[in-house]
Amino acid sequence: MFEWIFGLGFVGILLVVVASIFWIWMLIDCLVNPRLVGVEKLVWVLVIFFLHLLGAIIYFAIGRQRVTV
Repeated sequence: MFEWIFGLGFVGILLVVVASIFWIWMLIDCLVNPRLVGVEKLVWVLVIFFLHLLGAIIYFAIGRQRVTV
């Protein structure tokens, strides 16, 4: 077991953990975001869920910063 962990490298494991935490954070943020309603929220959840890290990054850059006037 330890051979696999050390073979992957500490940096690799750290990147996977950070990416997973970021993905979960963006998914939860999307679900509780009061500015997103109805179909828009559903679309963002599906984008984040199916595109994983890429979807979370897209939501962070575009969807999270959206301001309704």
